[in-house]
Amino acid sequence: MSEPSIETRVIAIIAEQAVLEPSDVTLDSTLEDLGIDSLGLVESIFAIEEEFDISVPFNANEPTASDFDISNVRSIVAGIESLIQSADG
Repeated sequence: MSEPSIETRVIAIIAEQAVLEPSDVTLDSTLEDLGIDSLGLVESIFAIEEEFDISVPFNANEPTASDFDISNVRSIVAGIESLIQSADG
């Protein structure tokens, strides 16, 4: 059986933080739409770092000052895919 996609795994992590079903999370959902506050965001980032064994360039004190785009789920998935490719390369 193949490993779940990055997208599926990220959605599962975000859904868990939002206390939602993964089916309730779309790629166009913003963290705000999902009810994830700044603490939930930080916990999501930590969970993503653990899940994918990467370091996300994210500053919890200034989330919008980072190069890591957290504007919606799609951009988070794209950012993680990019970080994984960089780590593998």
